[in-house]
Amino acid sequence: MAPGGPALLLLLLLLLPLPPLPGLPPRAAGCPVACRCYSATVECGALRLRVVPLGIPPGTQTLFLQDNNIARLEPGALAPLAALRRLYLHNNSLRALEAGAFRAQPRLLELALTSNRLRALRSGAFAGLAQLRVLYLAGNQLARLLDFTFLHLPRLQELHLQENSIELLEDQALAGLSSLALLDLSRNQLGTISREALQPLASLQVLRLTENPWRCDCALHWLGAWIKEGGQRLLSSRDKIMCAEPPRLALQSLLDISHSSLICIPPSVHVQPLELTANLGEDLRVACQASGYPQPLVTWRKMPQPREGRPRAQAQLEGGAPVLGGHSASDTGSGMLFLSNITLAHAGKYECEASNAGGAARVPFRLLVNASRQQPQQPQQPAQPPLPAARPAGREPRPVAGSMAFRALGLATQTAIAAAIALLALTAVLLAAMICRRRRRRKKARGPPGEGALFVNDYLDGPCTFAQLEELRDERGHEMFVINRSKPLFAEGPAEAPADCDPAEGATPGLRVPPPVAYEIHC
Repeated sequence: MAPGGPALLLLLLLLLPLPPLPGLPPRAAGCPVACRCYSATVECGALRLRVVPLGIPPGTQTLFLQDNNIARLEPGALAPLAALRRLYLHNNSLRALEAGAFRAQPRLLELALTSNRLRALRSGAFAGLAQLRVLYLAGNQLARLLDFTFLHLPRLQELHLQENSIELLEDQALAGLSSLALLDLSRNQLGTISREALQPLASLQVLRLTENPWRCDCALHWLGAWIKEGGQRLLSSRDKIMCAEPPRLALQSLLDISHSSLICIPPSVHVQPLELTANLGEDLRVACQASGYPQPLVTWRKMPQPREGRPRAQAQLEGGAPVLGGHSASDTGSGMLFLSNITLAHAGKYECEASNAGGAARVPFRLLVNASRQQPQQPQQPAQPPLPAARPAGREPRPVAGSMAFRALGLATQTAIAAAIALLALTAVLLAAMICRRRRRRKKARGPPGEGALFVNDYLDGPCTFAQLEELRDERGHEMFVINRSKPLFAEGPAEAPADCDPAEGATPGLRVPPPVAYEIHC
């Protein structure tokens, strides 16, 4: 080998690219951190992502974003991915889809949104997906499918809506799905479905309706007949439509029930009163009670005004959407018409309508508005009559409650006088209570135990007077009185009553007692 040959060989080995190690996929240039990128596929699953990662190659055709924490598709997050064919967003936390969220993916064929937290779908949520073939929406929290929700999916072939909480499928909810071959509505809360809802599905081949609480009434006449006439081919042998109500038909198959058993009770509607008069600025609620089977749908309508150019009244159903004159909103069961801050525009005729599969009933209601707004009473200043010249100041006669002069006073003045009288009465009651309480305390007050005993020496020499008694104490400290005969029977002048004399006995402390009065104690 020529001199320098080993060094030259080592240099060539360092410059040559090394092949990838076995088990590791090749990493494309610009691949997001922690994601795995192939030629046209990017895998970013189970990475606890909250948003769509940046830096995804524009040529990506398949994008896996499953098992993350994505709660919202930011506007423009998918804009660079115009070549995307398949997008998997299942097992995330999506709560809503913004209108036009997928407008930049015109080539998308498959979209998986299974097991998210979607509660509603807007009509423009799937705008731009003209090539979409498969849409997975199972395992969400959808409750209603509104009209024209899937209008922008003309080539959709599979629509998976199982395991939601769908209880209402509006008549035009599936409009535009003329290419749909599979519709899965199993394990929802559907009680009924209309013929109009399935009419747009001209290419339907598989229909799954099992595990729904079907209400077997006259509204499902068509479904039983349709299945028997040819719709059975769309249902598998295990797909049975079982009734949940009424109770007499519970747990029975719809196909085993005769048409005469599928009945409805037409609605009856009641509004009381049929006419009301309201004042300007007031709030008003009018209840429309409806009954029937199935439970009727209640709708309030403001009838057209007789004169053009008059502003329309605005009504609102309690818990519902606003209602403008000529339009309506509905509420199941007992509908409540709520009018706030009544104006002259609210006056007019209204109509409450209750409808179900058995028919409809209507009741008119008239609202009159009092044009004169009631103003709050302002306190009036009492008129002061001219003072007579001979009457000194401060001698004006005060008005007595109930008299004409008192009623002529303003509301504030009457209230002040009544409050003053009440305060004086309360003060008198409190003073009387305090006086009685002090008297009771004096009667009940006693000295320490043992000091209340009275010991009188019995000299057996006739009567003695109170003035002849002297107060002493024995060895134990008890009170005792000793007769002193050297004192005269009566005091020669007026004497004060003893301080410890009980007022109840007839003597009052501090008052002088006349000489003829004597208290005789037999000793």
